[in-house]
Amino acid sequence: MSNLQQEVHLTRDVIATLIPHGEEFTLERDEKVTITHRLGGNFTVMTLQGMYRIAARDADALGEEISDSPKAADQSKNLEPVGSEEIKQSLRSVFDPEIPVNVVDLGLIYRVEIEETDDRGRVAFVDLTLTAPGCGMGPVIADDVKNKVLELSGIDDAIVEIVWDPPWTQDLISEEGKMELGLI
Repeated sequence: MSNLQQEVHLTRDVIATLIPHGEEFTLERDEKVTITHRLGGNFTVMTLQGMYRIAARDADALGEEISDSPKAADQSKNLEPVGSEEIKQSLRSVFDPEIPVNVVDLGLIYRVEIEETDDRGRVAFVDLTLTAPGCGMGPVIADDVKNKVLELSGIDDAIVEIVWDPPWTQDLISEEGKMELGLI
């Protein structure tokens, strides 16, 4: 993770998600943005109008390189199917765009299970909560979680459900997460 702020001009129009509302907006070519976080391949940027998330697939609009999907690189290796622990480890690269701590260390991942099904193959089920019930970024974070799980070897489908029970509290943050946030 890098938190070096950098001002850049967009090289093309890009669809960005307004934080924390979750609405999509087009940021126009040549607009000046300040990259405040590079989290899990995605970018959090500030403009005069507000804070936005730009997806990793649009890194080129910021003059950054688009990273290849790990699944594409790993397909030739024919790796063993992953388990729940490997999924949790992979989810350490998924971030709430407002908080520079991954969703696992924030305590947002409540359940990871894998089930073999006849019709859909190996399906990963992930229960995810959010730091606040009104967070408009919930669907975006859930989509990031799903895409990260689908990149893994031996996972044919992923179901990510946003849950609210038990309610999230700061007590769920790992020691590493608390240190990153300056809570200890």
